[in-house]
Formats: sequence, structure tokens, C-alpha cells
Amino acid sequence: MSPRDIRPAPRGYSGDMDYVSALVPPVVMAVFFIGVVRVIVKTQGGAAKAKEDAAVDAALARVEGAREASAAGDA
Repeated sequence: MSPRDIRPAPRGYSGDMDYVSALVPPVVMAVFFIGVVRVIVKTQGGAAKAKEDAAVDAALARVEGAREASAAGDA
């Protein structure tokens, strides 16, 4: 066999199921993303909602109080 008879492997479609290995990562990411969104939606509300809302309201009141105090000190 001479060196001229040796050909490089052809490019392009190899005949294998390359499309499956190309589609698996996006499908897995989509499944996990849907799962995360479902968990976020299901955990909204519930028993802790009033406590979380009260904490946010208190933080906003502190910010507003500090803003008003700084405005009164500047005047």
C-alpha cells in the first residue's frame, strides 16, 4: 500500500447518532430550568409569606426613614 492510498477521514456526517449527543445537553438544561421555575412558583405564598412580607415592609420603612432623616438634616 502506497502513501497515496491512505486518505484522511471524511468530514461531515459520520453516520453515528451525533444529533442525539448534540440535543442531550439542551434538553437536560430545559428540564432542570422547568423544575427550578416550578419550585419557585410553588414556594411563593404559604405559611411564611406574611413573615417575608413583614420583613420587606420593615426594610423599606428603614430606607424611607433614613431618606427622610437625611433630607431633614440637609434643610
